[in-house]
Amino acid sequence: MSHANRSAKGLRIIIVGCGKVGSTLIERLDKEGHEITIIDQQPDKIAEITNLYDIMGIVGNGASYNVQKEAGIDDADLIIAVTGSDELNLLCCTIGRRAGQCAAIARVRTPEYSNEIGYLREKLGLAMIINPELEAAKEAARVLSLPTALEISTFAHGQAEMIKIKIPEDNILHNMSIADLGRKITNNILICAVERDGEFTIPSGDFVIHGGDIISFVGTRRQGRNFLKKIGFQTKQVRNTLIVGGGKAAYYLSDQLIKSGINVKIIETDRARCEQLSILLPDAVIINGDGTNRDLLKEEGIEETDSFVPLTGIDEENIMLTLHAKQVSKANAKVITKINRINFTDVINQLDLGSVIYPKYIASEAIIAYVRARQAASEESNIETIFHLFNGRAEAIEFHISECSSITNIPLKELKLEKNLLIAFIARKGSILIPTGLDTLQPGDNVMVVTTHVGFRDIHDILDE
Repeated sequence: MSHANRSAKGLRIIIVGCGKVGSTLIERLDKEGHEITIIDQQPDKIAEITNLYDIMGIVGNGASYNVQKEAGIDDADLIIAVTGSDELNLLCCTIGRRAGQCAAIARVRTPEYSNEIGYLREKLGLAMIINPELEAAKEAARVLSLPTALEISTFAHGQAEMIKIKIPEDNILHNMSIADLGRKITNNILICAVERDGEFTIPSGDFVIHGGDIISFVGTRRQGRNFLKKIGFQTKQVRNTLIVGGGKAAYYLSDQLIKSGINVKIIETDRARCEQLSILLPDAVIINGDGTNRDLLKEEGIEETDSFVPLTGIDEENIMLTLHAKQVSKANAKVITKINRINFTDVINQLDLGSVIYPKYIASEAIIAYVRARQAASEESNIETIFHLFNGRAEAIEFHISECSSITNIPLKELKLEKNLLIAFIARKGSILIPTGLDTLQPGDNVMVVTTHVGFRDIHDILDE
């Protein structure tokens, strides 16, 4: 049995708010063996969730000291506030910090507060402030800077990227083994995950790539783009984008794209919001109209735009708009689909939606990384980032190694590693190394591991013991 499954003691966690992020967190944290109490004002939500999971539920106001007392704040390790109100979340966390001695995480989505995250975190003593819309916008902006990618995740404070692409049937990589790719094309990237016909693999050197495969590889930003050029992928960022919906995610995305020199046009139905956006984003073109109207979309250039991002609050609308854009685009536009609900991923995967972004997953992953790092008994390593790959069938985890241990200074080929596990890169003193069997792990390194095992909390979990 691996380290990962020899469970460290679960944390006592109070979650305030049972919306989409709250439910995702409950599902993930319950799986990982934590003791969870939820607080929500709506009795039916509490009833629904306590029927699904073996957790305690309390109906009430999460910012009330008495309600928190009843939920066990005195003994809690962590309070997570993810209600629909930023102010309520900050208040819940402030009271929780004072009432118990626990860590606190708040979801805060308002742009004004987002500029003050550092200040709020420090002054209120919060472990983390998470903003799903801002994180989703960052992911969308990364993809639009490299539109041939399906997904781009960053590691090692932005030094390394994991890029997901689909290999065309006639590509140079078709029928090439991973070892040959290293010999003939480049050794500066590492292919760490492949999905073929719904089957997921962490490949070894003799794995042969086929057209139609979806692969994820890691490398530095420059090496990743060099590799894509060599295999015939475009690496230029889009020049313009058309966004439908003018909510928070649209604001955050437009702000980032304009800073990268990309022209932005937003279609929004609410006139007052259009006026707000034109003040917040003076360089964007704001159109007041119904973004689901085909004639208006045509008039505003859906057929010619380089990229199209529907950001309405309704998943079904976003999906229909994406499929429409793919049908009418003469420029083969890059489309990004933002989806809030996560219970239909199998259906969604069968639709050709381009890049799909789930803000709820992004929020929950940052929180799970924190919880696991907090839970790891070891002082020698801690978790920096976690990404779930291919619908949670694998995890990419970045560990920081702070001191010497049984795993450092030993060539990787001599370490007895778990099966279905790959050491993807070592970040050392500002450089990214794609490791060979002769490399060693050193104190100060950040190390990324891709594995189908779930629940690693510590770098030593990679050993098969």
